[in-house]
Amino acid sequence: MISSQKVKVDPRDAKLSMAHFYVAFTALALGGLAGLLQVLVRSGKVELPYGIGYYQVLTVHGVLLGLVLTTFFILGFQFAVISRTAGTLSNRARKTGWIGFWIMTIGTAMAAAMILLNEASVLFTFYAPLMAHPIFYTGLTLVVVGSWIAGGAMLTSYIRWRQHNPGKPSPLLSFMVVVNTLMWIVATIGVAATVLLQMLPWSLGLVDTIDVLISRTLFWYFGHPLVYFWLLPAYMCWYAIIPKIIGGKIFSDSLARMSFILFLLFSIPVGFHHQLMEPGIDPAWKFLQVILTFLVVIPSLMTAFSMFGTFEMYGRSQGATGLFGWLKKLPWGDARFVVPFIGMVAFIPAGAGGMVNASHQLNQVVHNTIWVTGHFHLTLATAVILTFFGISYWLVPHLTGRILTKKMNRLAIIQALTWAVGMTFMSGAMHAAGLLGAPRRSSFSTYGESAQAIEWIPYQIAQAVGGTILFIGIILVLYIFINLAFYAPKGEQEFPVGEVTDNAERTPMVFENWKLWIGITVVLILFAYTIPFIDMIQNAPPGSKGYKLW
Repeated sequence: MISSQKVKVDPRDAKLSMAHFYVAFTALALGGLAGLLQVLVRSGKVELPYGIGYYQVLTVHGVLLGLVLTTFFILGFQFAVISRTAGTLSNRARKTGWIGFWIMTIGTAMAAAMILLNEASVLFTFYAPLMAHPIFYTGLTLVVVGSWIAGGAMLTSYIRWRQHNPGKPSPLLSFMVVVNTLMWIVATIGVAATVLLQMLPWSLGLVDTIDVLISRTLFWYFGHPLVYFWLLPAYMCWYAIIPKIIGGKIFSDSLARMSFILFLLFSIPVGFHHQLMEPGIDPAWKFLQVILTFLVVIPSLMTAFSMFGTFEMYGRSQGATGLFGWLKKLPWGDARFVVPFIGMVAFIPAGAGGMVNASHQLNQVVHNTIWVTGHFHLTLATAVILTFFGISYWLVPHLTGRILTKKMNRLAIIQALTWAVGMTFMSGAMHAAGLLGAPRRSSFSTYGESAQAIEWIPYQIAQAVGGTILFIGIILVLYIFINLAFYAPKGEQEFPVGEVTDNAERTPMVFENWKLWIGITVVLILFAYTIPFIDMIQNAPPGSKGYKLW
């Protein structure tokens, strides 16, 4: 039996994780450059050379950072977590992981090639009736299928641990990986269905038209849990790794597991809150999914309570007094803590903005404005990505047999502060301009010297300033990554895994009852989607032909 207290990730598993990270950070470099070009174009001061289109660049940015960077990083991180907490992967699981990796990489290359050839400038959401090249849709399908295969390898490792440890609760981090993987597999059924059954036959010319409403509904069935697929690995770090880094203990194992189960239950049947302005969906069903959306706020508030409970308990144990005296006791010189902590703080306004987007009435004010883009950059591009950077600063040297040096530690803190400043400028300007009515997904325009559009221009220049600062942050993180992967001194870098406080309640085994939780998830999905979906099919409008507007 393999002990869950194993200290180091097996070198063979480390290679698998690092392969995912190499793709992820390559996507960060290319997608970050595309993002810089976007904000410069939107400022009205720069024009793209060589006939490159704005929407081509916008698609590169969204697909590489929103889909490729995140998926590859998360799978690499989760493989390392499973190997560290549930034991070294079996040869079969490792081989399966590699097969998934190569299928995803080939799919990514196919989709990226079509975007760069200007055959798929359909943005990150690839909404119909914009039509891309069939190879783009085939590539996306391979990315999803590859991720299922990789997820299967993780689940088999968890099952093997359970077989060797009957009656015991699984390691917390392994449990969290299982929840996130199950959520991903259930959610991606939606995007796989629309791409395989609708978009691919349509782009190949096998059918003339596409049902736009069903296509968007299937996309957002996937699109919102995708946000939590990004977020839960950050929560893994916050709940189970940060306490060890600061020298404290996990506030409550049971609370952490409960919050993850709630995400599994409530994150999928909420896609209609992205479609509140769309006709063809009965308002009562939109209302139901808005309620389910607000239920997702509960595990987020549980997480905030747990994290700051952990921080305060540690500070008090170090002799802190007064209401906020414990804050001074936190390790402000340790990048492994500071970088994710900045992400946590950013999640406070990001979560508040999400509640605005999900509210039917307030959504009418900000829908399809650049406010939504600003919100997206606070959630994914700050709370999640900064936590991912914070993870990589100790995980990459752990996997490569190197150490995080004092110089790189200091540079990592500078990188995070640079990111925070850049995002404050860019996201703040996006939120403000959105409230003034500035649209998203548009390049620079004064709309015929309209007085309202002229109001937006200073905010678009502020976005360019913020985006430029963020690009400097990307250069810094790429420099640190390359150093930690290839040049840092050899040594033993800790893979920190927190322990639960001594007086915490015993973890109930009901959390490991997957038949129960998956069953409730399926019931909620059927309840939220079956009748509206039947209604969409029975009252379907004429389908749309494909459009290529570039």
